[in-house]
Amino acid sequence: MGSKVMRWWWLVMGIGAASASMAADYVPLSGGSFASVIAADDKGAPAQVKPFSLRTEPVTNAEFLAFVVAHPQWRRDRVASVFADGQYLSRWAGADTLGPGALPQQPVTGVSWFAAQAFCQSEQARLPTWYEWEYAAAADAHRADARGDPAWRDRVLDWYSRPSNTALPAVGGEADVHGVRDLNGLVWEWVDDFNALLVSGDGREQDGADKARFCGAGAVSMQQKENYATVMRVAMLSALKASDTTNNMGFRCARPE
Repeated sequence: MGSKVMRWWWLVMGIGAASASMAADYVPLSGGSFASVIAADDKGAPAQVKPFSLRTEPVTNAEFLAFVVAHPQWRRDRVASVFADGQYLSRWAGADTLGPGALPQQPVTGVSWFAAQAFCQSEQARLPTWYEWEYAAAADAHRADARGDPAWRDRVLDWYSRPSNTALPAVGGEADVHGVRDLNGLVWEWVDDFNALLVSGDGREQDGADKARFCGAGAVSMQQKENYATVMRVAMLSALKASDTTNNMGFRCARPE
């Protein structure tokens, strides 16, 4: 992001932090050494995830509406175009009205990375990093890391195959072993470092074609290529800009321990 956009962004974020909400449920995750699909050093090293807390559920339409009412600069009729595209909160009936296309307990979608970060700061939090999100999303109801189970992968891939224009269910699915819900099977989710996921740390790989920024080329260097479900997440996130919104992209927040 350019320096002018960054200065404007921090001004808006500072306003958003003026009335923090602490009502949401967060649960602690211990972190540790984790075999990410993206190596920590371009040579296969595991990621080191520090202890953190994660929101137990994605942010809902009702919660985001309360945030918009408290911080009207994030209404869809007032948000600066540099912070959100023209489809921002497009499922809502109005700038401060949900309506039948956006029920209160459904996860909010159509939000940009900027808007998601602003909401998280209002809860004295931030978006999770990719490693934090991937670490949490690897769990099922009984195991902290279920990725080696073909049935786990099949369930995630089955969700990916569903049409994105169908109505979203409410949040509140089965809790995983950490007490977190809906990381897989409900919506895609923003992460803090989404725009750095396919950028290689090895300067020899950065040629004029900028190949590592394209989904296919970037995925070639990933670890655990058999875990296609997670690789698809990386490809999706890496294709976006911070102002982009989609009808299946939501978010949740995290805090350091």
